[in-house]
Amino acid sequence: MPALRIVSWNVNGLRAVDRNQRFRRLLESSSASIFGVQEVRALPEQLPRRLTSPKGWHVTIAAAEKKGYSGVALYSRKPADEVVTELGESDLDREGRLIIARFGKLVVANGYFPNGSGPNRDHSRVPFKLRFYRRLFARLEKERKLGRRVLVMGDFNTAHQDIDLARPKQNHKTSGFLAEERAEISRWLSKGWTDTFRSRCQEPGHYTWWSQRQGVRERNIGWRIDYVLACPEADRRVKDAFIWPRIKGSDHCPTGVDLAADIVS
Repeated sequence: MPALRIVSWNVNGLRAVDRNQRFRRLLESSSASIFGVQEVRALPEQLPRRLTSPKGWHVTIAAAEKKGYSGVALYSRKPADEVVTELGESDLDREGRLIIARFGKLVVANGYFPNGSGPNRDHSRVPFKLRFYRRLFARLEKERKLGRRVLVMGDFNTAHQDIDLARPKQNHKTSGFLAEERAEISRWLSKGWTDTFRSRCQEPGHYTWWSQRQGVRERNIGWRIDYVLACPEADRRVKDAFIWPRIKGSDHCPTGVDLAADIVS
């Protein structure tokens, strides 16, 4: 069992993924100390107690104002010392996209980054998406300056490099692989953040999201858009980074890291 494991999963609807208690069983079998969920798509009062108050877990849920939309949740074996769910900009905060939790010197940000596609399948939401990236970056840089070990995990809704999707040539004009979206990931990395999985695995074919069209996941025609990024102080304590493509129930699969226990102290 790892000293401290953190797992992230876009569940594409927490109630849906927990049919037959699938999510609840994974929560227990994952050996996670902290488990971040994106796209909850429910208000806390709409969820069963097994998801809002599971035995042995402390739960924070940040829901969107719009019912059935967005939302993130954080499950932790120990209570957080501090929790923040807002960036201070009302249009960003009303969508329930963020939980920042501190455990000693460890800060974990669980984010559901916006999709750049608008309602007409255009790129009208790209500016909103990039503003979320930049506002969160500024917020987490403050944590770094306080000497904390910061991880940001979740669905970033962007594949960074050609290796991160099966068909890069066909998607240069698709939101999620636009030059300006990819440049924002590059900016984080240029400022010292590490893509924990890619820094430890340079092989192609590792993805975290697949279209729900028939046969796509079976043929592994996917995108890697879910990450755990670590600041240098945190990355030094990362023992392993992983993707669990065999976990079904969502169009995404879980990803995560194993950490040294002293990351919190």
